[in-house]
Amino acid sequence: MTHARLLVLTTLAMVAFAANSVLNRLALADGTIDALSYSGIRLAAGALTLAAILALRGAMRPGDRIAGSWGGAASLAAYATAFSLAYLQLDAGLGALILFASVQIGMLAWAVLKGERPGALEGGGFFLAFLSLALLLRPGTSAPAPFAVVLMVLAGLAWAAYTLIGRGSSQPLRDTAGNFLRCAPLGMVLAAPAVWGNAISPPGWAYAIASGALASGLGYAIWYAVLPALPRSSAAYVQLTVPAIAAIGGVLFIAEPLSLRMILCAGGILGGVALALWGAERRKT
Repeated sequence: MTHARLLVLTTLAMVAFAANSVLNRLALADGTIDALSYSGIRLAAGALTLAAILALRGAMRPGDRIAGSWGGAASLAAYATAFSLAYLQLDAGLGALILFASVQIGMLAWAVLKGERPGALEGGGFFLAFLSLALLLRPGTSAPAPFAVVLMVLAGLAWAAYTLIGRGSSQPLRDTAGNFLRCAPLGMVLAAPAVWGNAISPPGWAYAIASGALASGLGYAIWYAVLPALPRSSAAYVQLTVPAIAAIGGVLFIAEPLSLRMILCAGGILGGVALALWGAERRKT
């Protein structure tokens, strides 16, 4: 893979991941669909898209065992549901930032519980990230709704669990497809009342399907295609761009405000995580 192709595909994957936040917020802010139906359609559309991609590649045939695991599927369902419910009250960029920080802090906490001892740079980086997140969420006139924050933190912890469950997989795209397929029946149940009552507008359908098929399904297919060509540290660092892209998308497409407090705290969170990643890389080499 050429450097130019790698750059383009990696950028597309990060934009796709950030688009999940923007699409979700667009759908819920316009009232075109309810949060649970959005989650359900997203899961079902993601399952169909990933299954189609694998089938076209000859990697999935009728009668094959569904890959993934029920633990991974449960984590995925918890993430998708809490994610959508949180976006009833959170801006796209703020939600993406809380999600990202929660994933990273959750994975660090798990590593510590398993006996790993972070070095000084890792500890300092995560302390900076946690402090910046606390300052961002501190009570005040511009503070986000507490329950929405809790939901997004839960979504982040669920995604951290999903990542840990799938760590070391030799077929990550196949496992991801399997986990989406396991979630598809739940997705149909979540969307059924609104579908039956014809309560979803055409834009609501479009946003949810785009999130599942393009931002999730196609996004993962692209990401797992470029991942083998990226150094492990680069793969971790490049994901730091997702909250920033989501914030820019929120400003451009939803006219969300971008305050100085948000910019400074985002810098502290992303900078702290970057420092922690660098510290981990130095400690392990």
